[in-house]
Amino acid sequence: MKLDRVIAKHRCLGRREAHRLIAAGRVKLDEQVCTDGQREVDRFMRVDLDAETVQQAERALYLMMHKPVGILSATVDAVHQTVIDLIDDPDKHTLHIAGRLDRGTSGLVLLTNDGRWSKRLMEPGEKVPKVYLVETAEVIEPSAVEAFSRGFYFHTEDLTTLPAELVILGPREARLTLHEGRYHQVKRMFHRVQNRVVALHRESIGDLVLPVELGPGSWRALTPAEVDSVWRGASARDNDEV
Repeated sequence: MKLDRVIAKHRCLGRREAHRLIAAGRVKLDEQVCTDGQREVDRFMRVDLDAETVQQAERALYLMMHKPVGILSATVDAVHQTVIDLIDDPDKHTLHIAGRLDRGTSGLVLLTNDGRWSKRLMEPGEKVPKVYLVETAEVIEPSAVEAFSRGFYFHTEDLTTLPAELVILGPREARLTLHEGRYHQVKRMFHRVQNRVVALHRESIGDLVLPVELGPGSWRALTPAEVDSVWRGASARDNDEV
């Protein structure tokens, strides 16, 4: 919502009168005077009019977790333990998951209560890179590298997957970079090259990398720089498309 609408709604004023109050320097946004009535205001911002608080800022949460195998990427489940169950925070009920993982997959999961931030990460058009370490049942043939780079047609969705980078690390181990997230995509792609995934671990999403010191089941808050990296990455991708 724009700042002028926030003020108008609070005081039951017309937007012209709200603009007058804002232009007079009587409105503060996060304790700084703001004279731009068209400034977008979200629920994480504090708004003051003179000495009166119009809107209290809600607490924004941005967390990363090392999800262990066997834990559900869900907020609530009647049977299985979820990633939310592993978090010790009074506001964990406000969180949603940005980038789910299958129950049998481990690695980086991001959680937040900021929908705009998570949308930047998960929107298909953003094409945020996601990196996985893959172990397979059979030897990975060198021809798989080219096959992954071409993409695979999935008839169920009637689409061809985006080019993916497959780097073979060992006979049955590879690092895979995707720019999308389809249902069981990694397993389905390896099935197309006559192989089967036996272990899958997500190492990173965009510029956010799972730290070595963050063990399975552990979580921590993102640093301000890590939070900002999502916005910076989105801006860089926008510029590349211009």
